[in-house]
Amino acid sequence: MTARNPDAVEHTASPTVGAVMVDQRNGKVGVVMGHVGPYVQLRPPRGGREWDVPPEDVRPPTPTEELSAKVAVANRRWGR
Repeated sequence: MTARNPDAVEHTASPTVGAVMVDQRNGKVGVVMGHVGPYVQLRPPRGGREWDVPPEDVRPPTPTEELSAKVAVANRRWGR
């Protein structure tokens, strides 16, 4: 039997499609594209290849991270 970690964050629900989230393993910000098996699929805000993240390694972005992701999306729209 393993002891429960009181500092661990418990996730009771998967993030919704379209939500901006952060992969805690590498700090990359991504948009939730869907769920495959136990994994959350994230895609870079500017587009690109999706990657799978275990749900326990996904967290909401800080305000700075979220703003940066939104600026990246806007820049892509304007071709920058």
